[in-house]
Amino acid sequence: MGETGRFITFEGIDGSGKSTQARALAERLTGAGREVVLTREPGGSPGAEEIRRLVLEGDPDRWSAETEILLFTAARRDHLEKTIRPALAAGKVVVCDRFADSTRVYQGITRGDLRRVVDALHALMIGREPDLTFVLDMPPGTGLARAKGRGGAEERFEDFGEGMQARMRAGFLDLAAEFPDRCRVVEADRAPAAVAAEIARLAEAELA
Repeated sequence: MGETGRFITFEGIDGSGKSTQARALAERLTGAGREVVLTREPGGSPGAEEIRRLVLEGDPDRWSAETEILLFTAARRDHLEKTIRPALAAGKVVVCDRFADSTRVYQGITRGDLRRVVDALHALMIGREPDLTFVLDMPPGTGLARAKGRGGAEERFEDFGEGMQARMRAGFLDLAAEFPDRCRVVEADRAPAAVAAEIARLAEAELA
């Protein structure tokens, strides 16, 4: 199945504003006349949403990092088959809140030395990187306070605390340096409108 669309992802620590900025970009691109699919991970398809509830709710120690890698990869494969690939094949822009980089950081770096496992499974079962990735960067304490302030049941990873958030921030910045062709680091600790304006400028340059 050939792909004529473009795939844009948002990454960063919890509370960095990924969902807000992904939605803002999707709305801007739609307003400019592009066909856009806004989605998220884990989730984005019926099967993947079921797995989302398993991995984001409950006790922080509910799953080992190894089990999480398998669950996230299973959710991602279903998401890829049911949502991402069909949209790209139809020439649409897919804007996704998190993708494989989150698994590389959360399970592959911060909870054990499992990056090679994550990459091997990704190559075997996913085989697709984004065309453009925005890494939203902010101090871990600020992000954690924002994330905890949302409330709700999906706080399993926030419950690991600020130390893990700091390790994740470092992990995302390292990934941005590893993949400079597709990653753009955006300072997210400022007014959402200013962040959105910078993201729009970078995205429009990439999509031109």
